[in-house]
Amino acid sequence: MTSADVGKRALDIAISCIGIVLLAPVMALAAIAVKLTSPGPVLFRQERVGIDRRRSLRRCGEVFAAADRRTRDRRVVVKPGRPFVIFKFRTMVANAEKGVPVWARKNDARITPVGRFLRRTRIDEIPQFFNVLLGDMSVVGPRPERAYFMAQIEHDIPAFRERLRVKPGITGLAQVELGYTNSVDGLRQKLGYDLQYIKRPTAATDIAILARTFGVVISGKGAC
Repeated sequence: MTSADVGKRALDIAISCIGIVLLAPVMALAAIAVKLTSPGPVLFRQERVGIDRRRSLRRCGEVFAAADRRTRDRRVVVKPGRPFVIFKFRTMVANAEKGVPVWARKNDARITPVGRFLRRTRIDEIPQFFNVLLGDMSVVGPRPERAYFMAQIEHDIPAFRERLRVKPGITGLAQVELGYTNSVDGLRQKLGYDLQYIKRPTAATDIAILARTFGVVISGKGAC
């Protein structure tokens, strides 16, 4: 681990601890609101593809070793990348996904009224500070995707796996620039911003992206 990696990890831990403490009342209110307005669990857990630590150590194309059998995506063979379970406040009805995974979309009927507010304000993402403390994510970095969608995206955008060179983040340059998208053109644009960040992931860059994230949260820009 380089000194830059150590510095980024220290910044991640500091920001996450501060965020958890300051936003504890918000998390409590969000949990109550989710529980009282929609049947099902408060937290949504889903397996995502994390950093590729095996790039220079093992061959590609290994079968995804699931961290949680209840959230395992059994339908694909995963490209390189360490699996982890992401935490969010649940914003959709329980068991919203049946059969083949589907991207969330504008005016998605599966999103609850409370869930729509949580998404617009990004409150649903706050539990990911715990993912950062566990070492699965960074505060700033490319957003993590599911294995199923990674396989689809790489068919159209082979370079998409380059995002796995760093830990995924709660927020990132692509998020503050473009917001949510599920189109090939939109994902290609986001990849450009992610690669731009990966080339120079400095503490100053992270702080600047975090500052811009506050503006995105206040405006509700790019939410789905």
